Amino acid sequence: GYTRCRWWRKYPILILDLCLSHSQNFTNPGEQEAARCDTRAQLEKRGCIEKDIISPQNNLTVTKNTPLSTNAFVKDEPIQLRPQEVNLELRPGLPRTFRLDFRRVEGYPVDLYYLMDLSYSMEDDLRSIKTLGNELFKALQGITKQGRIGFGSFVDKTVLPFTNTNPEKLKKPCAEKEQFCQPAFGYRHVLSMTENKADFNREVDKQRISGNLDSPEGTLDAIMQAAVCGDRIGWRNSSTRLIVLSTDDGFHMAGDGKLAGILEPNDERCYMDNQLYTKSNDMDYPSVGQVASQLEKNNIQPIFAVTKSMENVYRELSRMIPKSEVGVLSEDSKNVVELIQAAYNRLSSKVTVTHDALPDNVRVTYTPLCPGGGPAGDKGVCDNVKVSFNVTVTADECIDREVSFLIGPLGIKDKMKVSLSTHCECECDDPKEKNHTYCNNKGKVNCGMCSCKAGFVGQRCECSIGEKDESSLRAACRKDNGTECEGRGDCVCGICQCYALQGGSTYYGTHCECENESCEKFQNKLCGGNGKCRCKNCDCSPEYEGTACQCKKSDEQCRTPSGSVCSGRGTCQCNQCKCMEGYQRPYCLTCPACQIPCITKGKCIECLGFATGPFSKNCSQTCKSINDFEIVETLPPGKPCDVRDVENCRVFFTIKQLDGEDNYSAQILKTRECPELPNIYAIIGGAIAAVALIGLVILLIIKGFLYWRDVKEFRRFENEKKKEKWTPTAGSNNQSMYDKKLNVHPLECRGLSLGNADV
Repeated sequence: GYTRCRWWRKYPILILDLCLSHSQNFTNPGEQEAARCDTRAQLEKRGCIEKDIISPQNNLTVTKNTPLSTNAFVKDEPIQLRPQEVNLELRPGLPRTFRLDFRRVEGYPVDLYYLMDLSYSMEDDLRSIKTLGNELFKALQGITKQGRIGFGSFVDKTVLPFTNTNPEKLKKPCAEKEQFCQPAFGYRHVLSMTENKADFNREVDKQRISGNLDSPEGTLDAIMQAAVCGDRIGWRNSSTRLIVLSTDDGFHMAGDGKLAGILEPNDERCYMDNQLYTKSNDMDYPSVGQVASQLEKNNIQPIFAVTKSMENVYRELSRMIPKSEVGVLSEDSKNVVELIQAAYNRLSSKVTVTHDALPDNVRVTYTPLCPGGGPAGDKGVCDNVKVSFNVTVTADECIDREVSFLIGPLGIKDKMKVSLSTHCECECDDPKEKNHTYCNNKGKVNCGMCSCKAGFVGQRCECSIGEKDESSLRAACRKDNGTECEGRGDCVCGICQCYALQGGSTYYGTHCECENESCEKFQNKLCGGNGKCRCKNCDCSPEYEGTACQCKKSDEQCRTPSGSVCSGRGTCQCNQCKCMEGYQRPYCLTCPACQIPCITKGKCIECLGFATGPFSKNCSQTCKSINDFEIVETLPPGKPCDVRDVENCRVFFTIKQLDGEDNYSAQILKTRECPELPNIYAIIGGAIAAVALIGLVILLIIKGFLYWRDVKEFRRFENEKKKEKWTPTAGSNNQSMYDKKLNVHPLECRGLSLGNADV
């Protein structure tokens, strides 16, 4: 039924309706039931009557619409926004607009929390604030009789590099000359909301300056705790909540805690014990987005009272925090009262309406109904205390269950609850007959289509499956276990009944896989007007070719100077060569990526020219790719190819590719270039001479060594002889003495070669 009419999932602007007409055979044989889903104009054009068109509309129900309160504030909870609750039942893609009214109650309570930077540079500002308590209360009384003030202070995390962690410096982080200095701290809640001026003045008067090391302060830590610790601060449920932040420096943000080794991210929860933020040194600073989210969630509007040097920094911060203001302090902060009054007036005179987190696929826009309100957008802004907005809600898709969200002014507690559901089912007024004639008395009509009894299937229950298994019949309609009838027909009794196409033809084929309307076009004509579309492919006329029959058959531009077509290495299509892989147009002559024939044909050249090499036994068969070759005395000019044969001779040749993929002609140089054989006799003679020379050298070395040893021995003998004192005696005695000197036995004769003399 209507669940098939969901084209608005992709096209939310196009709203389709459903035609229930069956008595006039609204769908033709073979036509998809999806034809029932169309725009109202198209359905009426096809003959669907008004009462048979199902077109669900949006429904708006206001469940709570209490009148707005009078101008004066009373003790009872004031009503500043109406309506308070609405229920929306939307048709996907169809927007619904309703009106939202807001009127600010005069004298509405104000809770002001003064959050002050107590770093050392704010010493003179603290002295000024101590004297301005009465003026603050007086200014607050001028705004409302229901005003209250609280006080808090901050410096920075008490860890390096933000604060000096020397124990003495933690106790007194100020300069030595400063007598009144309190220990270092992160954030301290000093005074909860009070109407008592004396309490405020007394607690503020107790405050002392403190200090840290770097310029940025732990500002965001303090704002976060002031926002989420509502019960400690004392925020009232029905009040305008203001935080006045007074500082003269910038602020640390998420990620800066890593400088101190603090890796745990801020979890946006309250951690306050004994008026101090206890997780200051354990959790990182919050991000600006986290602070903005908590301020908006708790309806708190910040006023940044900063020095002139910090104005631009906090104006950039204010752009990221809705309903916030920036004011410039004087050097000693004496203008803080006037600053707060001006900022409050700006905040209270502007009403900004927006929403919290929206459900998926839901859009909300606001159109201000006030002078100068601007165009519609995701926020509505008006400068008045009594304003109205047109709120437009659109659901882009069906939503399974009821969802809700809140709409209301920023900084104000009053919110409107919107409960939302979608209308995605048909509400058809079906005939009561269980066996309707439209369904061949075998089923009933359900939203214009037949719901068949057991044992019957088909668009109009015309097929009786008997004892057959319906799943097996449907399996016969699936090609390769794919979609039934390729999604282009209905499976009736195991046979695909194909749908009709918009052009008048139909899908065809066993599984409706073919159609004749989606072939390639040329000059906006199917198959270029030169052929017929047959099952998505063009069947061209005899004189035409190409995927879209766009070309006349001709090979004029494909012929080489030799007269061949694409050099025999490609086909001529559309008068252009379509070359084999690697070959290049226009004539498929060259192949930069192919192997060089000088290398691949080298063995065949050796075989054909000199009948040697690995192919020599079957040369004619192995090398038939070289159809023409000749042996020549000289090669034509140019660098020839060369290979080495089995005898290590260089064979020179030229080779040229002919028409065809593997067809060559070659010229082979008759003379090979072979290396000269070595002289065997010279080698043998040289070897013998070398051996003789080496032997002679060895003998000379031995002779030289022996000569050197004899000379050494002779010199030793001469030295001993010179030392001897010679005294001649009897011959025998003298001879005995001489023999002893020479260490020679008298009966032995030893020869000593001393040059040419023998002893």
